Amino acid sequence: MVDQTLNDLLDRITWDDQGLVPAIVQDISSKDVLMMAYMNKESLKLSLETRETWFWSRSRQKLWHKGETSGHTQSIIRLNYDCDADTMLVFVNQKGPACHTGEQSCFFNEVAVSKSEDDVLKDHEANNFNILAVLESVIAKRYEERTEGAYTTYLFDKGVDKILKKVGEETAEVIIAAKNKDNEELTYEVSDLMFHLMVLLKDRDLPIKNIMKELEKRHVD
Repeated sequence: MVDQTLNDLLDRITWDDQGLVPAIVQDISSKDVLMMAYMNKESLKLSLETRETWFWSRSRQKLWHKGETSGHTQSIIRLNYDCDADTMLVFVNQKGPACHTGEQSCFFNEVAVSKSEDDVLKDHEANNFNILAVLESVIAKRYEERTEGAYTTYLFDKGVDKILKKVGEETAEVIIAAKNKDNEELTYEVSDLMFHLMVLLKDRDLPIKNIMKELEKRHVD
């Protein structure tokens, strides 16, 4: 049954003249586009079998396993193809930076685009919330790497009881800051609380998008 499903998929994909299809890799947490490479039938098969990304190098004319040398592997969470079946979209948990330059994404070269005042304001407002996705991605990276001496490593290693203790402590600090009517202190303490809540969400493998959907549902209802 698995072989049949794989064969059906391989037949559905629109391969180019070289037997390749472009594959866009996106971080499942931050939604950042990390890189673009090419897959052939064998690399797609290996990707599905190992649940890590494999590609075909056009310059070296060989298969390559992403992160085989650097250790910056990509665990596949979901794989889609577009309406014309000629482009793959691979959602991954990225371990370490995706780009060989050390950048998190290969798409770090920004082109200046003139914007209206309304567009600038919208970007600023959006970026205020994008920090949650960035923070979620950083925490996910810390969870995978468990860097020695890092505070998040300490929390994850100690487990959910320690994380919950910190959530409780930070909640109390928020209450005290609010009672003191000190907004600067309150800003600091709420930030601490939100960080520890996001560590808790990662420990429970609960994406923040689920929380956003619940909030949106409550708002609409």
